[in-house]
Amino acid sequence: MNLTGRVALITGGGGHIGAAIGEALAELGAAVAVLDRDVSAQRAAEHLHTAFGAATLPLQVDLANQAAVQALPARVLDRFGRLDILVNCAAFVGTTALEGWVVPFDEQSPKTWRAALEVNLTAAFVLTQACAPALRESGRGSVINISSIYGVVGPDMRLYEGTAMGNPAAYAASKGGLLQLTRYLATVLAPEIRVNAISPGGVERGQPEVFQQRYIERTPLKRMATAEDIKGAAAFLASDLSAYVTGQNLMVDGGWTTW
Repeated sequence: MNLTGRVALITGGGGHIGAAIGEALAELGAAVAVLDRDVSAQRAAEHLHTAFGAATLPLQVDLANQAAVQALPARVLDRFGRLDILVNCAAFVGTTALEGWVVPFDEQSPKTWRAALEVNLTAAFVLTQACAPALRESGRGSVINISSIYGVVGPDMRLYEGTAMGNPAAYAASKGGLLQLTRYLATVLAPEIRVNAISPGGVERGQPEVFQQRYIERTPLKRMATAEDIKGAAAFLASDLSAYVTGQNLMVDGGWTTW
């Protein structure tokens, strides 16, 4: 497996999963453009360069800014001359501090719903559309959308009892929408561009012990995921090992969705 000479653009590249995917692709020889809305993009890019010698490009962009998103492919092409891999990883998640977000359903805010869909789903549509010409030109274009188990199944709200955590409707709807967008794009962008998704299970991020224990009991492999668990799936879908794979959703969930 070798990605030398290829260029990846990763949204949410400063977060747990995005950073791990960046490491996986950089270790295989890819140059990596790291996008996030704050200085974590710069830190992640510096880490990839120091740890793996990767050529990098930090991009501090708000994905709710459509014009800035549409300008991203040109910035990547100006730096690297090509774009081969797009990873749509940025998202508002269950721990994001938004008003009307991690609250009971009756209290969830339509304004927050719209903001979440803008970042979690609409930005992936806009960016993939903008990147499509460069991905076609590469001859090995691959789009990887990071969804979630909650784009596939409904939440078990008993996991969150007695904690400050929650599971917003907009998160599930946006992640489910991202999976359908994956299937749609896999047909309309073929044969030049492959489009697949990865749906991780719950990633351990210091959640309350009671939540972790409930989650682990619900999981066949008896642990929560780590960001490291996503690396192999991303490397597979980015590389020629998956050259005849498109329109698929790879569950990396420790068996959560098999019950």
